[in-house]
Amino acid sequence: MRFPVSCPIHIVMLGCGGTGGHIAPHLYRLLYSVFRPSTAILCDGDLVEKRNLVRQNFVSRDLGRNKAEVLAERYSAAFGMGCRYVPRYIESEEGLRQLLYPDYADALVILLGCVDNNRSRRMCNEVFYQTKNLVYIDSGNGLANGQVVCGVRKGGRTLRRPVAGFYPDILDPTDKFPSELPCAEASVSSPQAMTANLMAATLTLCMLYNIIAGGELTTRMTTFSSKTVNVRPLLPKRRAA
Repeated sequence: MRFPVSCPIHIVMLGCGGTGGHIAPHLYRLLYSVFRPSTAILCDGDLVEKRNLVRQNFVSRDLGRNKAEVLAERYSAAFGMGCRYVPRYIESEEGLRQLLYPDYADALVILLGCVDNNRSRRMCNEVFYQTKNLVYIDSGNGLANGQVVCGVRKGGRTLRRPVAGFYPDILDPTDKFPSELPCAEASVSSPQAMTANLMAATLTLCMLYNIIAGGELTTRMTTFSSKTVNVRPLLPKRRAA
């Protein structure tokens, strides 16, 4: 699938923790390198805690600060770009739609889902089907295994299914939005390997690079395991001659 390589770029990233935090520096580097008008908006309502220093892209001086604020300020300054972030969880379809409205006409709009709950994924799925044009890349992982899925809407048509098209259980989640969790429950996260977050971030960035810099993406989704060091892409089926 081909994408324009000269239009402006508008990216919204939901989640700045284990995966989003590792995406952030290279996201700004990529946008800086293509010399096109671009906007990056990072969103997260969480604060940096000591336990985050083990596998997330933060250091001790970041403790107590909002994750989206830390990453946006640090890397926008490093590359001389505009700094935009939302220091809260995005938990409504209307709120997400407003963020996806681009600053530039004819911009390539990309949503990066780096969340750790299916309630947020269901919201992203609903907004995806409400938009006319959108690239929605979702990453998710457990302890060592995970997947990255790219959905595409163009001209009001779905050209590639988003993550819920491959994992329909996402549409019937039993979990809650982060803001709905009691403090004690919110402070406990599922165990994840540092390498799983790094692999999810790397595969997401590979898709982004191919779309933005290369103008073409052949991979529909990719599954991976940091334990077996294995990556398996799902490619479009070749048409019979």
